[in-house]
Amino acid sequence: METAVSVASAARRRRNRGIAVMAVLTALIVGTFVISMNTGHIRLSPSDVTKTLFGMGTAKQSLILFEFRLPRIVLSVLVGAGLSVAGCILQGVSRNALADPGILGINAGAGLAVMLFISFYPAGSAAPAYMLPLLALVGAGAAALSIYSLAYRKHEGISPTRLVLTGIAVAAGIAAAMIVLTLRLDPDKYQLAATWLAGSIWGTNWKYVLALLPWTAALLPFAIRKARVLNVLNLGEQTAAGLGVPVGRERLLLLAAAVGLAGSAVAVSGGIGFVGLIGPHVARRLVGPKHQLLLPASALAGGLLLIAADTIGRSILQPSEIPAGIVVAVIGAPYFLYLLMRSK
Repeated sequence: METAVSVASAARRRRNRGIAVMAVLTALIVGTFVISMNTGHIRLSPSDVTKTLFGMGTAKQSLILFEFRLPRIVLSVLVGAGLSVAGCILQGVSRNALADPGILGINAGAGLAVMLFISFYPAGSAAPAYMLPLLALVGAGAAALSIYSLAYRKHEGISPTRLVLTGIAVAAGIAAAMIVLTLRLDPDKYQLAATWLAGSIWGTNWKYVLALLPWTAALLPFAIRKARVLNVLNLGEQTAAGLGVPVGRERLLLLAAAVGLAGSAVAVSGGIGFVGLIGPHVARRLVGPKHQLLLPASALAGGLLLIAADTIGRSILQPSEIPAGIVVAVIGAPYFLYLLMRSK
């Protein structure tokens, strides 16, 4: 009886701690959101931002805030959350802490589809925003299907090590194809391709927010609903099957959710890597391994990481900008090396 009470008490403490951590992450996102609205080549003071938000700013201030900064800030949070949750799902399904949409080639597959679209779409017209997530989803899905097929063995199933190594090989092949494509582009299209490849939040208007939002709003709750399944899959395929989980079907559903989140995010943000690797690791250290808390905490950690990276990239070398993908690598690499040194 006492053991059951102590277990329930420990679970309650972990849940309360997880909720407190997520509240802190949310507050940090809100604070960074406010700072980001005040940051840019044309400075808006906090009072200017407040007046503009309530409709009392000048036409120029409204244009800067509502048409340029706010869409980019919202996109940063959505993209960071999507990539981080996708990484968390992949790490849970593969039982490999190095799994990540970028490392496994999913981002590269989405990027190849977008690059093909850029290559053949007329240069003088704007690419339809709502098509990009669909195209990226097709590319990411094709890459994921190829990786899964190559890594699968009939009597062994999916080996975590084989999955990661296959993903790295496929990503390298796709990266080579993308380089060949960029070399054949005309100067106007090459500039867009270079911006995309560097990992810049380039879709900076509300069309791209509306294109990404349905995917994030649908797939994030689905992933959180599958938290218990991810917990069981972490115990191994045989144990999960013994507990009555249809391993093959659930794995495919979760992989599809990860592909959708990563592909739609990459379509509007470019080749931003590392978020899907670092976000879940940070969240796991803060709230523990249970996916009921880990998935939402990963979404918040990824959103915070990317909005902070984009804000730093816009402010550190004004009037020039550093792509958010580069800033994420600079921020994340030292911390990830620290995690590797601390791990047993």
